Amino acid sequence: MTITPEQIATTASLAKLKIEGDDVIEITKRISAILELVDQMQAIDTSDVEPMANSLDAVQRLRTDEVRQVDDPVSARDQFQSIAPAVDEGLYLVPKVID
Repeated sequence: MTITPEQIATTASLAKLKIEGDDVIEITKRISAILELVDQMQAIDTSDVEPMANSLDAVQRLRTDEVRQVDDPVSARDQFQSIAPAVDEGLYLVPKVID
């Protein structure tokens, strides 16, 4: 895919970027090189390549799933509700905010 300096200038104008005249040619060369590289990469047949989740083919170490602290949900709720401003039958009471 080829790109022209006019396309660069138009795109820069649309993006509200100020690019000097001499820089347009250099930017055109750089973007053209990037697009050529993308074209080369797209031309490669990858149908037999298995997708990877990690480029290093590393394995994530996981810790064992074990209970370290046993919490009693009722007593924890009671502790939290003991400091709440308003509670009724295990529910937090809040001011009405919608009419």
